[in-house]
Amino acid sequence: MYKQKSKTKNRRLSARNYAVNPQINSKVKLFNLAIKRLSPSWQACLPLACLIVLGWGYAAVAQTPAAGPTTAELKVALDTLWVAIAAFLVFFMNAGFCMLETGFCRQKNAVNVLSKNLIVFALSSIAFWAIGFGLMFGDGNDFFGLNGFFLGGADNSPATGDAYKGIFGAISWAGVPLAAKFLFQLVFAGTAATIVSGAVAERIKFVDFLIFSLLLVGILYPITGHWIWGTGWLADRGFWDFAGSTVVHSVGGWAALMGAAFLGPRLGRYQDRQVVAMPGHNMSIATLGCLILWLGWFGFNPGSVMAADPSAISHIAVTTNMAGAAGGISATITAWLYLGKPDLSMIINGILAGLVGITASCAYVGIPASLVIGLIAGVLVVFSVTFFDKLGIDDPVGATSVHLVCGIWGTLAVGLWAVGPGVYSWYGDALGPAKGLFAGGGIGQFGVQLLGVVSVGGFTVLLSSIFWLALKATLGIRVSKEEELEGLDIGEHGMEAYSGFLKEGDATGFSEEQSSIGRF
Repeated sequence: MYKQKSKTKNRRLSARNYAVNPQINSKVKLFNLAIKRLSPSWQACLPLACLIVLGWGYAAVAQTPAAGPTTAELKVALDTLWVAIAAFLVFFMNAGFCMLETGFCRQKNAVNVLSKNLIVFALSSIAFWAIGFGLMFGDGNDFFGLNGFFLGGADNSPATGDAYKGIFGAISWAGVPLAAKFLFQLVFAGTAATIVSGAVAERIKFVDFLIFSLLLVGILYPITGHWIWGTGWLADRGFWDFAGSTVVHSVGGWAALMGAAFLGPRLGRYQDRQVVAMPGHNMSIATLGCLILWLGWFGFNPGSVMAADPSAISHIAVTTNMAGAAGGISATITAWLYLGKPDLSMIINGILAGLVGITASCAYVGIPASLVIGLIAGVLVVFSVTFFDKLGIDDPVGATSVHLVCGIWGTLAVGLWAVGPGVYSWYGDALGPAKGLFAGGGIGQFGVQLLGVVSVGGFTVLLSSIFWLALKATLGIRVSKEEELEGLDIGEHGMEAYSGFLKEGDATGFSEEQSSIGRF
């Protein structure tokens, strides 16, 4: 039986081989025929080609595998990635400012507000690259940098500490390439310029705003920034501002305040010494703008670590969020009690107030302190808006109240709740502010913070006033009465944001004298 099965199996294999072999033989014959058709020189090259292929294969197998990146190189890569992502988040805040300011303003000025917010970052990029970054971080003296214009000069980033050999020593603590440092600081500079846009909305000439933005980002902002972040005289005295409550927000707020004061209020804003409401035309996009800004703050504050430090990033993100949430809640309650209704514009500005208030101290305080800082900021912004209205300072979006008042508050809060060195790992050895007054320290740190607020405020008011007065004397900073009544979209840009929609009626029934209350 076994032999019979074997014979049957062999017959099957023989039949299968018989069927396959003719095909193989046919292909071999075709291959030989193709080789014979080649010229003798090509036939001679075939063995050489086979030897080359075999040699390459042997070399690929025999070579030593390339060494992977070192731990230090991976750290630089991760730090750079985080700094870039944070910069992108802060850049996206420009969209938030666009939505917020446009929604808070009337529809006849929507194109103008959008145009200003869009072009200001383009102008900031050029001004900060050409002169601003060098003034702020270039080696120089205690008042301004003297090197690094156009990002030129010696630099061996990402080396840090004693290993750094370049002209940007003030920012050599960040272990990322110079381009990453510049990009992150650029988006901060653009934010300072954007703050001004909202306070001067609906009556400023477009060209004057462009010129002032160039002066602010190219000269004013970098000089005060050098005092604090560029190892200038305030830094030498122990002033601390982690992510820019003073460096960014207060500077932008002071410049905005002076612009609004020199421009005067919008026509019809004050009649018979009463404040006339001029509500925004689209609170939906204003709310969207607030949410975008809230998201962007997670790049603004945690990104200022400029390293992928998980402990620092997570702590700062939590303190930032808690302060923003507390600010929104306290502003809602305050507006409800003080104004009679939970005004949406106050809720929006309350959230932003809490975020601005925690910006200076987000890395130096605990979560409970961040809640208190945000709560107080939310209350301050409600009373601040009504205070400036009583002074006749017309700020359509409340930028002065949010960024200036709460920026000052946030800077002073460092001197009240900073936990002191040695508590958080990201402080470093003997770095960071001293203990605040309510954390068991004395009043020393609060005094230094107050000195910084007054010094930066005084210089910004002086220089921005010079800029505004020079523009007013030469070009004139305000549009004509007819153009303001018609809307800046038509007068300044020759187009409408909502073409075909019903337009609001012209503002009438008030005199020029009544509308000028509060002007300088």
